[in-house]
Amino acid sequence: MGWWEVNADTLASSRFVVSPLCETTASLMALEKGSPAHPAERRWLDSHGPSYRARLAADPVTGLLVHVALGRHRWIADFLTPVPSREDETPGDAEFYDELARIRETPADTARIDLEIAHRGPLPGSLLRADLPERIADLLEWVWRETVASDWPRRRRVIEADVVARTGQLSRAGWAAALDDMHPEMQWLGGNRLQINTRAFPPRKLMGSQLLLVPVTPRRGWISRDRTDSQGTVLRNAVVYPCSGALTDPERAATPEALATLIGAGRASVLGLLDSPMSTTHLVATAGQGLGSVGRHLKVLLDAGLVGRRRAGRSVLYYRTAAGDVLVRAQNS
Repeated sequence: MGWWEVNADTLASSRFVVSPLCETTASLMALEKGSPAHPAERRWLDSHGPSYRARLAADPVTGLLVHVALGRHRWIADFLTPVPSREDETPGDAEFYDELARIRETPADTARIDLEIAHRGPLPGSLLRADLPERIADLLEWVWRETVASDWPRRRRVIEADVVARTGQLSRAGWAAALDDMHPEMQWLGGNRLQINTRAFPPRKLMGSQLLLVPVTPRRGWISRDRTDSQGTVLRNAVVYPCSGALTDPERAATPEALATLIGAGRASVLGLLDSPMSTTHLVATAGQGLGSVGRHLKVLLDAGLVGRRRAGRSVLYYRTAAGDVLVRAQNS
């Protein structure tokens, strides 16, 4: 298995990071794979998949490049997934283009080596060219502009809700609990060992390195690390992981007028969001209502039998019951 040796100093310097480039890269992976993880992603793919395929059909070199770079052998070309570097708060567009510049400026030889590793062999002749970083950066810019940017404020709220929830879990139960449910293959093994995946990779020591934790809304994840310094030390490593709770489709989140009249606009909004189980924190982030309001709405919906709840680890997830589903479907029909 692949595991890292992580000491207390590394954990103490670790932090959560919101990255629009990681969100866009995960969205590119979702577009390339074309298999939805939940109904909202299916609708998103139906909306953007045809234009994505048309773009690649018109540019077969980039089409082959993204296929190789995203790792058909389960290894992503390293230059495509730089460790997020922003330390300050900037608007989504500015932050995205700052991060994207690191990919665009990758030396051609570095990109070729990374691609050969991902491809597990020499590259096809059509990819033996110097503009590959520019091409993949142009594609990521298209994905951001056409499929992510307009929705970034809402995506960011969902991501930040995940950070708040995990920070609370960290304060209550420590790093082992916070890390264990980020990915099915990821778990704390004890003895300073953090299992990253189940692949046959040699262990790595992260002593003296910073560990960044980067949530994204698509059901995608990967590991990235900085290139080594002059002493051969990797200064920063990142775990990109899918945040808990699906990103609800804004059209589906709209409250039907009749349902709002029946049970109240706030409760109708919360009930409509529960296409998939969500925590209170995620409901607050996506419903645009305060914690107290969401809590009161959930109590009424629970008492009415329209919503149920179950525990997942240390979190409580709310979901629509069969009666709630019937009510929502009736109002949407």
